[in-house]
Amino acid sequence: MPTADDLDQDQTLIVDGTLVPCWGWKDQQGLHSGKHLRTGLNLQVACTLTGRLVWVSDPAPGSTHDAKAIQSTGFLENFPDTPPLGDKGYTGLGMTTPIRKPPGGGLTGWQKQYNHAINSLRASAERAIAHLKTRRILHIGYRRPLDSFPQNITAVIALELYKNSFE
Repeated sequence: MPTADDLDQDQTLIVDGTLVPCWGWKDQQGLHSGKHLRTGLNLQVACTLTGRLVWVSDPAPGSTHDAKAIQSTGFLENFPDTPPLGDKGYTGLGMTTPIRKPPGGGLTGWQKQYNHAINSLRASAERAIAHLKTRRILHIGYRRPLDSFPQNITAVIALELYKNSFE
């Protein structure tokens, strides 16, 4: 499994977060995601501009915001010169993100074009996540003991990275 230190620091990457659903256990706090209205674990995924999966974080509780999850991994510290692309959830972390609309106002023409360009590039990260979630274990609610879920996630990621090595 590649770590953030193994990645090419000069390559532009796209980062996005996803929730892998699981059952809710009463003794486990923080699994419920208010955004998705279900329990699960938060994964941060990095891919190239072509959509090739290159890195996936360790699972964080589902209630963890994407910005906090990516900061806790230390991933961004490895890319001081070429900050990754991300969505508006990563604003303020030094990443290249779309421009937020000001309260009570709108975006100018060039700001809309900028956002469109960023979001067009980010589409490949959504595809990479979709390919990762084609494995049934990551898109339905995980029902086995929660302590075995990270091992299963790692196995699925390893299979996906192995598959990508032949493309």
